[in-house]
Amino acid sequence: MGKEKKTESHDNGSYNYKMFKCFNRKFKINEVQPTNDVRDAFCKFSVGAGDGSSGVMGAEQLCSFLDDHQVHSVTTVAEAQRLIDEVIRRRHHVTRFTRHGLDLDDFFNFLFYDDLNPPITPHVHQDMTAPLSHYFIYTGHNSYLTGNQLSSDCSEVPVIKALQRGVRVIELDLWPNSTGTDINVLHGRTLTTPVPLIKCLKSIRDYAFSSSPYPVIITLEDHLTSDLQAKVAEMATKIFGEMLYYPESDNLEEFPSPASLLHRIIISTKPPKEYLESRNPLVKQKNNSIVSPSSEEETPAGTEEIQTLESMLSYQDYETKSDSDQEKEEGSEEQKPVYKRLITIHAGKPKGSVKEEMKVAVDKVRRLSLSEQELDRTCSSNSQDVVRFTQRNLLRIYPKGTRINSSNYKPLIGWTHGAQMIAFNMQGYGKSLWMMHGMFRANGGCGYVKKPNFLMKKGFHEEVFDPRKRLPVKETLKVKVYMGDGWRLDFSHTHFDAYSPPDFYTKMYIVGVPADNAKKKTKIIEDNWYPIWDEEFSFPLTVPELALLRIEVREYDMSEKDDFGGQTCLPVSELRPGIRSVPLYDKKGEKMKSVRLLMRFTFE
Repeated sequence: MGKEKKTESHDNGSYNYKMFKCFNRKFKINEVQPTNDVRDAFCKFSVGAGDGSSGVMGAEQLCSFLDDHQVHSVTTVAEAQRLIDEVIRRRHHVTRFTRHGLDLDDFFNFLFYDDLNPPITPHVHQDMTAPLSHYFIYTGHNSYLTGNQLSSDCSEVPVIKALQRGVRVIELDLWPNSTGTDINVLHGRTLTTPVPLIKCLKSIRDYAFSSSPYPVIITLEDHLTSDLQAKVAEMATKIFGEMLYYPESDNLEEFPSPASLLHRIIISTKPPKEYLESRNPLVKQKNNSIVSPSSEEETPAGTEEIQTLESMLSYQDYETKSDSDQEKEEGSEEQKPVYKRLITIHAGKPKGSVKEEMKVAVDKVRRLSLSEQELDRTCSSNSQDVVRFTQRNLLRIYPKGTRINSSNYKPLIGWTHGAQMIAFNMQGYGKSLWMMHGMFRANGGCGYVKKPNFLMKKGFHEEVFDPRKRLPVKETLKVKVYMGDGWRLDFSHTHFDAYSPPDFYTKMYIVGVPADNAKKKTKIIEDNWYPIWDEEFSFPLTVPELALLRIEVREYDMSEKDDFGGQTCLPVSELRPGIRSVPLYDKKGEKMKSVRLLMRFTFE
């Protein structure tokens, strides 16, 4: 792109490209045709298709094709007939009442309909009755921000968008308003403009289950007085009503299951007593040295000195209170037990070493939060402790504070260690976020993905899965890229190249445990809106349960950076064998209207 703009026209199945304002180049539009594999499949399963092009595929034949060639789940003849009827309705409006089977072109188009022939299972199919700690959970970070972490607006709109995409964990930072009488949501100690808490809560109520019936968890970063905490409890109880779930006892011995919490909202934060203690910004250690406690969000660059002064003033204020004043403040907390009672998932941050914090208690479960750097350090030194902790407890990972542009980190290190809540900035885009979208396309996009069994097992001596250990190849994924279609409908004909049709190629990546990571690339198909690659690639996998297949189409540009043509990311464990239609998404993760690839997946 960035070349001289030109006018173009098309007639009689061709496009004219004006070169240097002097002459035209004409390119014929070749309609996409079935590949040999598609013809062979039609010939094998249809009636009267001796040469591979004539014949008809009725409901019984389509049923056989789906069960045998596509390794489909059990398909009845009635279901197959409904698929045939839908294909005929879309393609043959006039003669739809006289057709009862598919010809070769109908069959080819059926394979290309991604809603009728998707690459992964489109509905919830995993066991949803295990405790919450047994699932990866679609988690947002600072869910109220519309842009960067320092100066963007706070709004309920990003919260709504996240819920509509299937995100199940919404994070809200609570601060007193300027008068101290109400609660705002904002990123503290930044220039972000606040949004009233009540707007966010009402939006969660209205959109929580717009894309999934499974529970929404609200994680609160609480910077409130006890009076305002009581106000939060009153708001939540009134707005959510019966949707709000909280347990009878203070400490859960085991988390409830997603299935038991259908259409329920639960709250996770630090209990008020722990928050009161953390309000003292300088903590005396046993050796009488004084250190600053770590906050969940790292200090934004350039504010360390200001926050130190604020901390010193707060500490002096705390120290100058009489014992009776401190007792009154703590007593007022005890008089308002409602807020604490609404907290289902008790949260905390490491007060000492992470290794000590990860010692598993027998009689209670909780949530621990670590930054991405803390996770890296902990996994390097105590890898199996992390896996062991996440078998019963929840581990939330959040981005480092220097990601002021709302970028994200690589999620696989957390997932391979069993971390359930990989908190991401959903308002941006990039390869890490594409992986997050891909992971949570699994299990019908419900926002909860069951962790592999090996992450939940213990050996004779309490051994658990070691992500660093290289394992033998378990299976090989073979991916055949047949062709692509739809760019001509979704893009202007000068979008990719001012002087000719685009030159597309496809890149594929396996992202998983280090031993499985790989990348492949097709050849470049020049000057064609309907690229046909017909190439197959093999990916040996040691831990296929945690592998993602990331696909990206690019348009080759000799003089500039290759143009983006679409992307998707799919969980390998969810891939459906056979010839499948794979829809592509734009950079922000929104599904393109028409662009898709025809691919085949096989496992050996």
